[in-house]
Amino acid sequence: MENRTFYHEILIDHNMHPAHKHPLAGAGLELEGVNPSCGDDIVLRLKIEDGRITDGAFEGSGCAVSQASADMMLDLVIGKTKEEAARLSDIFLRMIQGQASPEEIDELEEAACLRDIGHMPARVKCAVLGWHTLGELLAGEN
Repeated sequence: MENRTFYHEILIDHNMHPAHKHPLAGAGLELEGVNPSCGDDIVLRLKIEDGRITDGAFEGSGCAVSQASADMMLDLVIGKTKEEAARLSDIFLRMIQGQASPEEIDELEEAACLRDIGHMPARVKCAVLGWHTLGELLAGEN
């Protein structure tokens, strides 16, 4: 029960008060991510200097899970190198599939609260939208 309460508190906070949901002038990278099954839609923008993500933001609309997950993701990857961010994205996606180790899940910080979303099939695509978009954006940069 405690984990479920923790999950709801973090999710609600990031959905109601997203730190990274705003326009981002001067972003060098931009990619739209869409979940056609439910209509969630985000545009992810990143500023990268010397291989490090110096700022990031998203805009769009969707359910609380997709919006909160994108916000948590940006909290985690801003300040990281592109390689570190890509690794964290991979860990998140493997966590959702039940394939990440407890040590890897710890690296996800608040985003680890979404670990049980894999048991809610209708919400999986919502939770991974931002992370898939990040992975595609960084892969296209190489």
